Amino acid sequence: MAAALPVISADSGLARYLTEIRRFPMLAPEEEYMLAKRWREHGDRDAAQKLVTSHLRLVAKIAMGYRGYGLPVGEVVSEGNIGLMQAVKRFEPEKGFRLATYAMWWVRASIQEYILRSWSLVKMGTTANQKKLFFNLRKAKSKISALEEGDLRPDQVTSIATKLGVTEKDVVDMNRRMSGDASLNAPIRAESESGEWQDWLVDESASQESMLVDREESDNRLGALKMALGVLNERERRIFEARRLSDDPATLEALSEEFGISRERVRQIEVRAFEKVQEAVKAGVARIEALPPPPARLPSPGMSAH
Repeated sequence: MAAALPVISADSGLARYLTEIRRFPMLAPEEEYMLAKRWREHGDRDAAQKLVTSHLRLVAKIAMGYRGYGLPVGEVVSEGNIGLMQAVKRFEPEKGFRLATYAMWWVRASIQEYILRSWSLVKMGTTANQKKLFFNLRKAKSKISALEEGDLRPDQVTSIATKLGVTEKDVVDMNRRMSGDASLNAPIRAESESGEWQDWLVDESASQESMLVDREESDNRLGALKMALGVLNERERRIFEARRLSDDPATLEALSEEFGISRERVRQIEVRAFEKVQEAVKAGVARIEALPPPPARLPSPGMSAH
């Protein structure tokens, strides 16, 4: 599907790309429906191509919202286009909602995954709250006019932590990490013999034994969650993942349009799916924890048993 898509090159630039994608016409609801049916039922690649090209402006608009992360805009747009193509592949026109509503989730997810892969700070491993903070900190700082580099004031930290539902420590740490990577070999003070920054680092990590136990427990729970998702039907799983497992949760309104049901019905399905997963996770963890430990390794024949 991507064979004829325009790209942002170093020579043409963003302005040229935006001009090129405007030549692709927007689709009327009926035309979009028929094209989607042709692609879904007959594998018509021309139909799929028209669905993709008619939504390139949507991708560009979403991608522009992620220009503050220091990454090439061409790559951000390209990742968004990949998300768009994934959406077209999975789009079900019979559900009664427009492709743009469905595709927005895929485009944002694709762009955010690219950004997370590209930023060194997230390669250390982050929680869902840290990812949420990563993508919302700049916006929160702009609302309180705190876009200058450096540490935030205590009142600014408190304000942002409250608005985003994270701890103040998370806000301080993320703000410092997003200010840029610094060398640990840099001197603490210029023209000073006080040493380098790495000389003052303290290892506050847990012991190897604690890390092993935590990792094993985390693996058990993750395995139980994956097994638990199997108790959900396709619609329940889509709603549960979009509402409970996504870093950018879908709204009830978007899901109601996607499935052609009321927002209240979406909420009911979400609550019931959560209860089913919760019960299945508890049962799965209990089964895993009840398993006997592996037998001690016996010495090989011929080895001394001193």
